[in-house]
Amino acid sequence: TLVKMEETSYDSEEILQELLDRYPDLLAGYQMNRENPRRWIPIAREFGIPSGMNATSQWRIDHFFIDQDSIPTFIEVKRSSDTGIRREVVGQMMDYAANATKYWPMESIQTAFIEKYVKDGKDSIQVLNDLLGIEAENEADIEEFWSKVQENLRNGVIRMLFVADEIPEELRRIIEFMNDQMTKSQVLGIEIRQYLNV
Repeated sequence: TLVKMEETSYDSEEILQELLDRYPDLLAGYQMNRENPRRWIPIAREFGIPSGMNATSQWRIDHFFIDQDSIPTFIEVKRSSDTGIRREVVGQMMDYAANATKYWPMESIQTAFIEKYVKDGKDSIQVLNDLLGIEAENEADIEEFWSKVQENLRNGVIRMLFVADEIPEELRRIIEFMNDQMTKSQVLGIEIRQYLNV
């Protein structure tokens, strides 16, 4: 049978954030790279970013993911009805990226990764092994993965994702411009629309 669905706006940003955390494949990694689709490890939600060495967190990124190539991925989530989705969210993302690449200690990223999966009742090492396609006892590959994450972060080899139910034209143009100008970082806008039974 067919079930009629109707596009419906999210009641809150929290709903979309929770969906991303539970179903990271909503980010459609195959559309970013069809030959080698992106696979995601969610690391943390509302992850604190300091504004200086050994400083306390000044900002909080909605989501922080890492893909199978050790590329740190910053995700900011907004509903299209939020007026901050236009220029304000771009400034926020620039703050996050500029400070995280310089001041984020790798220990805090690894700790957040372990804490998340312990909380979810999963083995963090197995989660990482599943992403990398390696055996649990291969510690060298795991160390190499984290070392590459740190190298990418310090060199600005990162990905910035703006996620919304609908990307406004103003934000779309900014994303296109940033991608044209940046050589090491990737900037993408992703629409995740919601359909409910009518």
